Amino acid sequence: MPHKIIIDTDPGQDDAVAILLALASPELQVLGITAVAGNVPLSLTARNARIVCELAGRADVPVFAGCDAPLSRGLVTAEHVHGKTGLDGVDLPDPTMTLQDMHGVDFIIDTLRREPAGTVTLVPIGPLTNIATAFRRAPDIIARVHRIVLMGGTYFEVGNVTPAAEFNIFVDPEAAAEVFAAGVDLVVMPLDATHRALTSRAWVDAMAATGPVGRAVASWTDFFERFDKAKYGHEGAPLHDPCAVAWLVAPELFSGRRINVEIETQGRWTTGMTVADWWGVSGRAPNALFLRDVEAPALFDLLTRRIGSLDRHG
Repeated sequence: MPHKIIIDTDPGQDDAVAILLALASPELQVLGITAVAGNVPLSLTARNARIVCELAGRADVPVFAGCDAPLSRGLVTAEHVHGKTGLDGVDLPDPTMTLQDMHGVDFIIDTLRREPAGTVTLVPIGPLTNIATAFRRAPDIIARVHRIVLMGGTYFEVGNVTPAAEFNIFVDPEAAAEVFAAGVDLVVMPLDATHRALTSRAWVDAMAATGPVGRAVASWTDFFERFDKAKYGHEGAPLHDPCAVAWLVAPELFSGRRINVEIETQGRWTTGMTVADWWGVSGRAPNALFLRDVEAPALFDLLTRRIGSLDRHG
């Protein structure tokens, strides 16, 4: 049976690729997509999630708008990376599928209460505001979550939005702290792993050759590559969020270790830092599988085959 997941997201070009990978993977059943404010404001992330579903030919997947701001901070966005729409790079039509009336947090709560305990995995690839809000409102659902597989955080690679913090955690560190402390089985896909999965010209060209979906992926990649190339001097750009979905499909492509991870919320210079006890010096009990490496060629082969299947069957 396919594994049931809820994708919580703030699309974002790499979020869009992650959604496409999930929708193209028969191992996964996407129960719904909840949008959160992050890379761009909520009105755009909810729009972008529907655009991606329609691009994949999956207008049947319900999309819900969640929280429009962090738990206790002003919203920080990343248009400088993703463009003013969040999906800059290719012109796609406005979505025709309806945004669901239910709030995204209520959908998370209702779904976890309805489905058998331990059968639904949450896949947050944006700020953790929706997840923390659901846990606050309905603490009974925490024990019903199978696991959380999230993209966020950093240790060896240090930060990408401040010297200490990765963007998803930095936007709402209080939410992240609550989720990391909730006791749910966590799988953390940090920059340490995603920065080892850099796009190449050959891969972008191969995606562009598969059809309309692949061309959109290639165009998105060309757009946001410019930022990472300029910042890091890389040949390509890391596809952060697809790595989280890829772990669900092919966990053998990734390696890491179970460690304790805490979230800094008060630091003068380190707010949003994932304090990853890689060397086990704190004495705190492990609470997360923290990934550090990926077999990049196999990952990009997986992306090509799965996303290419959307074009072949579209």
